[in-house]
Amino acid sequence: MFFRNQVAKIASFDERISGLQALGFTSQSEPGGGSGVQSRVQRKGYGAVVKSNADGTPSIVHTGLVMVGEIGALVNLGYQMIFRTPSGKELAAQAGHLKALHAFDEDLREGLGMTSLYNVALGTTTEKHLYDRVADRDAAPHHRPWER
Repeated sequence: MFFRNQVAKIASFDERISGLQALGFTSQSEPGGGSGVQSRVQRKGYGAVVKSNADGTPSIVHTGLVMVGEIGALVNLGYQMIFRTPSGKELAAQAGHLKALHAFDEDLREGLGMTSLYNVALGTTTEKHLYDRVADRDAAPHHRPWER
């Protein structure tokens, strides 16, 4: 008798997005910025933009709180965390927001079959850090005090 190992079926991007409905997510196709397909995924007031990579695997572009039809990204100001939309609307992040965003992100990663990293699984992380209170310090060209 011969036994064969079952070949694992790799789900396509569309199959992964449609599988999110079982977890309570809603999705809609969105025009992509470049090559690939993008979808906007939402659940209970939180949203994410998920894009398809060249090899068909999903990657999360950004997540955040849905505010007036836009996804507000979490920004760490050092003394406070806020949600900021691309149009400039801001909302102070409260503890309930951060817990719900973390749960949303973890469920989304699980539903898409993505790896959840240890440091991300510990709590809510941000990609935008604006700790410095000196205006335009990071703007190019960089000025060195000893050069005139």
